[in-house]
Amino acid sequence: MYIHIGEDLNIRSKDLIAILDKECVNSSELVEEFLKHHEERLINLSKNPFKSVVITYDKVFLSPIASGTLKRRSSQKHIQEY
Repeated sequence: MYIHIGEDLNIRSKDLIAILDKECVNSSELVEEFLKHHEERLINLSKNPFKSVVITYDKVFLSPIASGTLKRRSSQKHIQEY
């Protein structure tokens, strides 16, 4: 199954590791450090401030779609919203 995460991009749900809310990113030094460490793999899909961060095995996406919406789009039960 594929999940639309913004712009014209769909990712395979089996490649999804995590969906993080923007507030989680802004309030966590650990997440900020993770994003800085993986900056070369970071892809900004949002023309405005991003609403969520989508982490896959090979890339990290800044998505204009809210984490709750992305979670609902996925059919996997083990995905949790943070």
